[in-house]
Amino acid sequence: MLKSTIPFVSSLDKAEEQLWLDMLSSSLPDELILPLSMMSEHEKENSDIAVIANPDPNQLKLLPNLVWVHSVWAGVEKLLQADVAPNFSIVRLIDPELSRTMSEAVLAWSLYLHRNMPDYKAQQSKAVWKPLPYVSAKQRTIGVLGLGELGAQSAKRLIDFGFSVVGWSRSAKSISGMNCYDGEQGLEKVLNQSDILVCLLPQTPETEGLLSYENLAKLKPGAQIINFARGKILDEDALMYELNVGRIHHAVLDVFQHEPLPRSHPFWTHPNITVLPHISAPTTPQSAVEIVAQNIRNYRHLNMLPPTVNIQLGY
Repeated sequence: MLKSTIPFVSSLDKAEEQLWLDMLSSSLPDELILPLSMMSEHEKENSDIAVIANPDPNQLKLLPNLVWVHSVWAGVEKLLQADVAPNFSIVRLIDPELSRTMSEAVLAWSLYLHRNMPDYKAQQSKAVWKPLPYVSAKQRTIGVLGLGELGAQSAKRLIDFGFSVVGWSRSAKSISGMNCYDGEQGLEKVLNQSDILVCLLPQTPETEGLLSYENLAKLKPGAQIINFARGKILDEDALMYELNVGRIHHAVLDVFQHEPLPRSHPFWTHPNITVLPHISAPTTPQSAVEIVAQNIRNYRHLNMLPPTVNIQLGY
């Protein structure tokens, strides 16, 4: 039986796309992997697998017989927000290296806030020599929203460092060394306790706008925020209000409602916001390609699909 050509469908620039194509082809020498634009109509008709990197969902309509697609990124919300629900299964990247990278970023930027780095930067700009009171990690409570692969690993790393950690997820979870909450009342408990709030939630219809005026007001006065999830989870106007009235002390933002962040956006110049260019947990191509390649081999030889996204839940 002839194998179908595997399309690579992405929103990447040509150089990035070629890098992925070269690495995938090297890891899957028995497969023909082509960019969608180079495929014949016959090849498109017969494709049952596609490898994707944040594509325009309309591009996948050119592949009418897809059984499943494998994302090389963890986020797949763009496909789930299309006008018509996909008629194929979606596999998101679950990579231990991605979890390690994210947990590293969460610890690094939590320490940035914990040790008053934004305040010392502000003092330096005014030539102010003023030691600030030291607070131990155990006295600092960090709330983690989202306890999936990335959130659980990040929470464990914070616990190992010595922070007091609480967490919230849509469904009940259990992680050693921390209190885990779920449901609306559970979210309020986490917000009430958090000195630093770390958002690692997937973007779904239920989480869009979750960090609203109402919920941000439930944070401890002087709390700080890290958003490494998706921009649409955090109400930007609500955040600006809370920062300007002083209820929230500082925000580290790596994701935004519009990316790249427009040059005219007030976040760039706000003294209590740190802007990052979506770099908290970049995909590591080497490890991602090996995971994708093994999943495709399992499908070809064993007719076995990896775990797929629940279209209704969004993850």
